[in-house]
Amino acid sequence: MTASQALICKGCWQNMRVPIALRGPLSVPFRVVGLRPSRMNPNLCTFCELMFKRIMKATKITVDATILFADLRAYTSLSQSLSPAEMGSVLDIFYDECAAAIWAFDGLLNKTIGDAVMAVFNFPIKQADHARQAVLAGRDLQRRVAARRDELKALLGESGGELGVGVGIDCGELSFGEFGRSHKDLTAIGTVVNTAARAQAAATPGEILVTEAVYTRARADLDGSTSKPYTLKGFEHPVPLYAA
Repeated sequence: MTASQALICKGCWQNMRVPIALRGPLSVPFRVVGLRPSRMNPNLCTFCELMFKRIMKATKITVDATILFADLRAYTSLSQSLSPAEMGSVLDIFYDECAAAIWAFDGLLNKTIGDAVMAVFNFPIKQADHARQAVLAGRDLQRRVAARRDELKALLGESGGELGVGVGIDCGELSFGEFGRSHKDLTAIGTVVNTAARAQAAATPGEILVTEAVYTRARADLDGSTSKPYTLKGFEHPVPLYAA
């Protein structure tokens, strides 16, 4: 699935019914005043990143959303055998394919953290089926990375390694907004974020693990999947996860 290029900001139109042009001649006046496509999702504008104070009159909100984490396996070991330029090329492929998959399903690519990415679904673009969209994005991400396996093997050369991606997904209420004082960070925090990150850490290369909450909401797309208990760091009891 290829993400379509929206002509107007989906977030501003959904939340305020304001048509902020992102592309074409009508976008020129908006760019003059600093409104341009967001780096987190090119179908949103930079105003969406600032709407907390200006529109919602708050620095953070509680929102029902889905969090997806994806991590590039074998990155640490490969970084010891490849040059920085070669590892940079590997990361370029990983980030590009993650972004394409996340944006194709209207997710927000919120963070790139070394060899991992974090995405948010259902804000600021609202989606009634955001858990399902995250699952589909995770599958698309795995397909995209697999499709470039030959290119990755060429970059790895004699290192002999083979890269894979582990994905973890959870959904529920979380806090999203601007955190910090001296350095403000627009991100999501809460148990949902932590659980998605731990599920990702438990996933094997090429695997997607989702929580009970995601399974309940996206059951139709997870037909036949059964849960297994996983011991996740920071959790007192085993957590049931489903392979997607």
